[in-house]
Amino acid sequence: GPGQVRVRVAATSFNSVDGNIRGGFMQGPIPVVLPHTPGLDVAGTVDALGQGVTGFEVGDPVVGFLPMDGTGAAAEYVLAPVEVLTSAPRSIPLAEAAALPVVGLTAYQALFDHGKLAAGQRVLINGAGGAVGGYAVQLAKNAGAYVIATASPRSAEAVKTADEVVDHTATAVTDAVTEPVDLALNLAPVAPEQLAALAGVVRPGGVVVNTTVWMPAPSDEGRGVRGIDLFVRSDAGQLARLVGLVDRGELRIDVAERVALAELPALHARAADGSVYGKVIVVPSAA
Repeated sequence: GPGQVRVRVAATSFNSVDGNIRGGFMQGPIPVVLPHTPGLDVAGTVDALGQGVTGFEVGDPVVGFLPMDGTGAAAEYVLAPVEVLTSAPRSIPLAEAAALPVVGLTAYQALFDHGKLAAGQRVLINGAGGAVGGYAVQLAKNAGAYVIATASPRSAEAVKTADEVVDHTATAVTDAVTEPVDLALNLAPVAPEQLAALAGVVRPGGVVVNTTVWMPAPSDEGRGVRGIDLFVRSDAGQLARLVGLVDRGELRIDVAERVALAELPALHARAADGSVYGKVIVVPSAA
């Protein structure tokens, strides 16, 4: 249709929100029409252009964050609004680029749109061992920030570029942060009291950005600490900046698993059981 691009899918990826949509937990914020095809991330090649589409040619490699309430890329082909697409990284296999859009944009928007992170500031990334955290640590370090990352021993290797790595299974985060931070970014499904305590390690005038939107971000009005709940949005311009960082070798994409599209139900079941670690890309059998 007008303004659409048909993309031959090289890969999509699994995001926790995919499991929440499938499980029926997001009917309010993300209403979908059943039957629904999941897969918010897409990496692939342009297969056809709708009326009025400019900037791409058939055969171009592209990457994008598809509309959350639309048809996803867990398929051989997907129709995408042209405005959500940007050129894919050239320095990595195309399928691996599917691991970038949703989690990369979540990290970018949390740090810079909402956290206003600047060089020389201190940032705590709580739950840095996950896919978003891996990008957040890299982006914050690239920006010249001092990074404190919490992770389990299993995930410590993924966040080794942080200035401090806290084993949250052995030490309370609030005990480990001995000097206030400018920004606390929470990526972990912690207990409410643990989330609330993060405001206490933020300096006056700082900010807590929270991605676990079922629990409101804590704040401390008396000290001017703001709490912001992040709901990631598609932004092709920001995604293009992330692609540039990848191609310049300044942002590493880590893919933990590569599974066939036919195995997607089993992947959702594993995720529901808490046994999926790291970023998983899903590849159509025809790719």
